[in-house]
Amino acid sequence: MTTSLHPDLANVLPPTTLSRRALVVSALATGFALAVRPVRADTVIATDTAGLDAGETRIPSGGVELPAYYAMPAAGRHHPVVLIVQEIFGVHEHIRDLCRRFAKRGYLAVAPELYARQGDVHGLADFKDIMPIVQRVPDAQVMGDLDAAVAWAAATGKADTRRLAITGFCWGGRIVWLYAAHNPHLKAGAAWYGRLTGDVTELQPQNPVDVAAGLKAPVLGLYGGKDRGIPPESIAAMRAALKRAHVATRIEVFPEAEHGFNADYRPSYNAAAATQAWADMLAWFHRHGAA
Repeated sequence: MTTSLHPDLANVLPPTTLSRRALVVSALATGFALAVRPVRADTVIATDTAGLDAGETRIPSGGVELPAYYAMPAAGRHHPVVLIVQEIFGVHEHIRDLCRRFAKRGYLAVAPELYARQGDVHGLADFKDIMPIVQRVPDAQVMGDLDAAVAWAAATGKADTRRLAITGFCWGGRIVWLYAAHNPHLKAGAAWYGRLTGDVTELQPQNPVDVAAGLKAPVLGLYGGKDRGIPPESIAAMRAALKRAHVATRIEVFPEAEHGFNADYRPSYNAAAATQAWADMLAWFHRHGAA
């Protein structure tokens, strides 16, 4: 695995003078997040970098340079782009591996560290320490940082940002719905077990159910029937909102799956549901011009 930008990309993205003083996190941590250890080693999927250009980079956004992980085929150009939005645990090894899985499919995948200004959750073992950091992350900031990631992809000269997709997990699943209401150039999204309803704050003023009528791209929702944090009532409310809005969107519920069913490093992993949902997501992206 490489740890710096490919030489071809360095030519189009020269070092900048943007200040990093506003960042709490200026580089990605290695390994898995402390809060999800011990890792379930018997089911971890490890995707190699053979045939890929992959590693850490910096994405200029809002006067800082966000650390991010990217992966794409080493050869060729005009790759479709997929934004990968982190779980609540930030950009750790599982998110990196997801980038490589997409790259093996021909995508330029990029995952910016979206909490970088607010705090470092990687080394925190307790949710009570993680949540205050997450709650300080404004939705508007996240939308801007994801836009910056698209601009970074375009600047590589290797991407076709007209074929733009987004997927996210847990915390990132909610963000997928919001971004689909934000970016008119998005072709498709896939939201994995992201919150749909709930309390709002000044920094997070809307839930996905609130933006259903304003979606600018079709989203595939992937949810677990045994997810104790996302009750059937919230899924029903989202489906009703989407139906009223006549949006080309689908929500799939896997009856035996828990929250985090795609996280192969966690006890919640459900291989059957994850495999089917991953295939459904790829088909969804292809169907809607994001492949």
